[in-house]
Amino acid sequence: MDRDWFPPLAELISNRMEADTAGALAELVGLAVKHEGTCLIAFHAERTPEVLHHTLEPAGASHYLDRYLAGPYLLDPLFRLSQEALKPGVCRYRDATPDRFRSSEYYRQYCEQTHLTDEIDYLVDVAGGTTLALVVGRRKRRFSQAEVGRLHDMTDLVHAAIRKVWDRHSYSAAADAAAEHLRLTRCFDNFGAGLLTERERQITQLLLQGHSTKSVARELGIAPGTVMVHKRNLFSKLAITSQYELFSRFIDELTRH
Repeated sequence: MDRDWFPPLAELISNRMEADTAGALAELVGLAVKHEGTCLIAFHAERTPEVLHHTLEPAGASHYLDRYLAGPYLLDPLFRLSQEALKPGVCRYRDATPDRFRSSEYYRQYCEQTHLTDEIDYLVDVAGGTTLALVVGRRKRRFSQAEVGRLHDMTDLVHAAIRKVWDRHSYSAAADAAAEHLRLTRCFDNFGAGLLTERERQITQLLLQGHSTKSVARELGIAPGTVMVHKRNLFSKLAITSQYELFSRFIDELTRH
């Protein structure tokens, strides 16, 4: 083991209340693999996510994180995965995305703007309805198989550090965050209500998340041709002609209420 590992490891196992566990964890990950940033996010079942630590510059944090927390997180595959009962302890982001995710407007208008080429995510359930995710991103090139292997080998250490961060975390705005998450979730669940049928709303939600026609058909147990008919109908009812307009209408709904 390289001597550079000793200081952050000491910080990780320290019982001092002022110990920077999250910072030490980010440093250790950086010693294992080169990356362009980490972000530790708490995903909650009944309130908006909160960022516990990140290594982004202030301008980047404002551009990427603030926009994300304003509502688009509802379309993030990582958020959707965090809400599943069974989830991997570590995964590659692209392996958790729907089949047409890179063609979705969420990807184009949010993910693509982060310029991340690859991303490894650690997920840990820390409390009822709360999952912490450590995002390790790279912009210049993908992680090699050897690097992915090193990150997998660190899973137990990373999980222990994440739990320690959570144990020392205090949250004071739970009521406001719960109300905002409920508002955003209702916007998502009710998007198109009054214009679309229940089936059309289901298809709209899956399209916004980046599912293809075939994937929507598999998710709902219906024929791809039926999905196409519903898609034409919902586009007509919403007076739109593209996925871009669908996404824009959804974001407008989030910000209008």
